[in-house]
Amino acid sequence: MPKSATRFVCSDCGNVTSKWSGRCDGCGAWNTIAEEVPLSSGPGKTALGSAKGRAVPLGALSAKEAPPPRRASGMGELDRVLGCGLVDASAILVGGDPGIGKSTLLLQGAASFARAGAKAVYISGEEATSQVRMRAQRLGLTDAPVQLGAETNLRNILTTLEAESPDLAVIDSIQTLWSDTVDSAPGSVTQVRACAHELTTFAKRSGTSVVLVGHVTKEGQIAGPRVVEHMVDTVLYFEGERGHQFRLLRSVKNRFGPADEIGVFEMTGAGLAEVSNPSALFLSGREEPAPGSVVFAGIEGTRPVLCEFQALVAPSALANARRTVVGWDTGRLSMILAVLEARCGIPFTGLDVYLNVAGGMRITEPAADLAVAAALLSAREDVALPADMAVFGEISLSGALRPVAQTENRLKEAEKLGFTKALAPEGSKTGAAPGITVRKMPDLVTVVGDVFGAG
Repeated sequence: MPKSATRFVCSDCGNVTSKWSGRCDGCGAWNTIAEEVPLSSGPGKTALGSAKGRAVPLGALSAKEAPPPRRASGMGELDRVLGCGLVDASAILVGGDPGIGKSTLLLQGAASFARAGAKAVYISGEEATSQVRMRAQRLGLTDAPVQLGAETNLRNILTTLEAESPDLAVIDSIQTLWSDTVDSAPGSVTQVRACAHELTTFAKRSGTSVVLVGHVTKEGQIAGPRVVEHMVDTVLYFEGERGHQFRLLRSVKNRFGPADEIGVFEMTGAGLAEVSNPSALFLSGREEPAPGSVVFAGIEGTRPVLCEFQALVAPSALANARRTVVGWDTGRLSMILAVLEARCGIPFTGLDVYLNVAGGMRITEPAADLAVAAALLSAREDVALPADMAVFGEISLSGALRPVAQTENRLKEAEKLGFTKALAPEGSKTGAAPGITVRKMPDLVTVVGDVFGAG
């Protein structure tokens, strides 16, 4: 049998090399390369035919199975992101920036599930039980029947969970756990992968729903190997700006529900409060019409959400003008500026451009292109759009406007909040909101001439 070779793995990105180095070739991080010894034997290393495996039962695609039962927590926003509730035997990974409120969210969620009749266990690897109890007292959760423990040894955690047989187990966090079968430090790629595999396997075997908390890197990705995100059934990100009280729970993967669904919470002194109407909340502080302010009618998952884009264009004193963006993609802003200059003749050379999504919201869909272009033109030409106008549409590199998905839902949400005008691409289906007058534009040149009178 050939001897198994030692390999070296980066703890940040998971890049594998044959020798140690101080700097990772994959992500460029320093002092993140650690030695990893693979298994000396396995199914693929035995002689073919020396051992006979078990036949896998097969079934037809036409076979009908009942949908998996779901357990509701009573927190509407949390249940929405999970896909109408928690599925038994599911593995969920929750990531977010430090101090954003992950532990608060999961402690409130565990208490809600426990009050709804589920047996919940909360295992903390970062805090002592006294610290968790202090947080529970501040949140008013001391009466919730949640079993609490503090441990980092994976063997002890699995033994406890097998003895208790809970419906829900929260592990905070996966980076603090260590397995005595792996010769590596806690938080390393090998330990995170091994612990996540064991906990996911336990969830499938026992029927317990396991929620794992994951740290994130400075780029905002969950730390550890990417294979962990493939192991679990659901990956959630808890987002928000520390300067704002709003928090977004976003689903980026869900085998039991829609992806890209969001739940909106507000951070208060008593914990996280649900926001049933996020559009009204994000627009609540909007003042009178001002240049650079545009309301975007967006879709997050299955939910229409209205938010405000704010732009500021000012002469630059630097050789290279600034391009500062908060809540949107910087590369897409550069594309919009290039289209405005190349197709519409609106130069932004020598001008600083600042773009912000109000309320700490983060927008990723291309339907925001027209709203961003309108905000930039409004700021540059010092022309304010009507306060009751919503804008949406995708811009191509030729300057043409393309219709976007779920136009009718966007207009219905805008009409519900009192908007009477909308700016949309030509060809959009607009019959569902008779109370809104929709101005359909074929391209960005028409928007520049008809709406702003520039060119």
